Amino acid sequence: MVKHIILWTLKDMSDSEKESVKAGIKEGLEGLKGKIPGLVEIKVNTSGRLASSNADLMLDSTFESEEALKGYAKHPEHVAVADSKVRPFTVSRSCLDFEV
Repeated sequence: MVKHIILWTLKDMSDSEKESVKAGIKEGLEGLKGKIPGLVEIKVNTSGRLASSNADLMLDSTFESEEALKGYAKHPEHVAVADSKVRPFTVSRSCLDFEV
C-alpha cells in the first residue's frame, strides 16, 4: 500500500470564497473513489484547522501500489478535477508519498 498526502495553500481570497473552494476540492477529489483503479481510500480534510497550521487543506489517500498512484496522477478524471477545482485556486502544494 502507498499513502499519498498533499497539503495545499489557497490563493488570497475571502473566507467565504475559501470555504466554497475547499468544498469543491473535497467533492471533486472524494468523488473519484470507485472510478480510478487501485485507489483504496481518499479523504480531503477541510475543517478543524488550527491557527498554527500553514496549509489550508489536506488530501489523504491510499493506493494499492506505487503503480496505482502513477495511474491516478494521469487518469483523465483526476486531471479534470485538478485542472478545474484545485490548480486555479492554490498557490502552493506539498506532497509526501510513502509505503505503508
